[in-house]
Amino acid sequence: MPDMTKNTPDRARKRFPGISSRAYEHPADRSALVALRSLTGFDTVLRRLSGMFSERALRLMFLGGAVRVGDDQFRNIHDMVRDAAYILDFDEVPELYVVQDPTPNAMTIGSGKPFIVLSTGLIELLDDEELRYVVGHEVGHILSGHAVYRTMLLILTSLGARLAWLPLGNLAIGAIVIGLQEWQRKAELSADRAGLLTSQDPDAVKRALMKIAGGPRLAEMNTDAFHRQAREYDAAGDVRDGLLKFLNLLQRSHPYPVVRFAEIDKWASGPEYRRILEGDYPRRDGDEEAKVTDEIRNAAKAYRESWNETADPFIGKLRDIADGAAGLAGDLLSRVTGQTRGRG
Repeated sequence: MPDMTKNTPDRARKRFPGISSRAYEHPADRSALVALRSLTGFDTVLRRLSGMFSERALRLMFLGGAVRVGDDQFRNIHDMVRDAAYILDFDEVPELYVVQDPTPNAMTIGSGKPFIVLSTGLIELLDDEELRYVVGHEVGHILSGHAVYRTMLLILTSLGARLAWLPLGNLAIGAIVIGLQEWQRKAELSADRAGLLTSQDPDAVKRALMKIAGGPRLAEMNTDAFHRQAREYDAAGDVRDGLLKFLNLLQRSHPYPVVRFAEIDKWASGPEYRRILEGDYPRRDGDEEAKVTDEIRNAAKAYRESWNETADPFIGKLRDIADGAAGLAGDLLSRVTGQTRGRG
């Protein structure tokens, strides 16, 4: 069992000059983001739409009712967000507010000038290295532009309420919302990876996720047992349990802690994380060259691999259907792309 009391990494943290968010994004998250970034003027339109949901009002609310960290307030947390921006080569140090709330929580708000909010419950729950991961997680959200999912969900939820009187209007919007929620959950896995790149301490990330699940008494918990719990959750019992897991996830913005624990453990021990630490990663100056079709194929591959690795019987029943649908979608996309090139 790893030493659960260690509070500092064994070596100095590495910096990643020019790193693209594509380096750490989950393939399903990355494919959606690359597609959205390829739409000319999309960011401008989204920022204008996000203004409809009182982003400025929220900023003023926290400015008036919370504590803004800085050199003279919560300096240790200010150092963490500054370090996260430095390690991930982010141009600006995001504003960060501490709000009095016993519920452990962290969030990133806004798309124009995003800011981070941490609750006092979270600060009291985590040690400094665990908190460093959470701050890096939130900075990863900003670097990826994940506010796009939240904004689109708000817009579609509002639109769905207005179209509820149409026979199929709300159903169509609901299907899109389910897709966006799935992307959003994958965005949380992406941000977990950004948090690991910031802390460069896998044990701290695991400790944080265990505490988020079970509270501060870390001495009563065990990483190996928590990992077994994750495998048990994955395997479920029968097809009914798998279906219930799927239904439980529909209203969640985050994957369950055991799932995040297993995912970050796998990524931390894999070649992708190792290559990034060695300086081999996609650069921001190559973002415009990223191809939507390649990223969609990568996302399909990632889903297939996860389906093949899972012991969930419900996923097993759906695997053949999903593989067929993915292949059909890939063929259709290739034909459309070929026709578009032909016209050009």
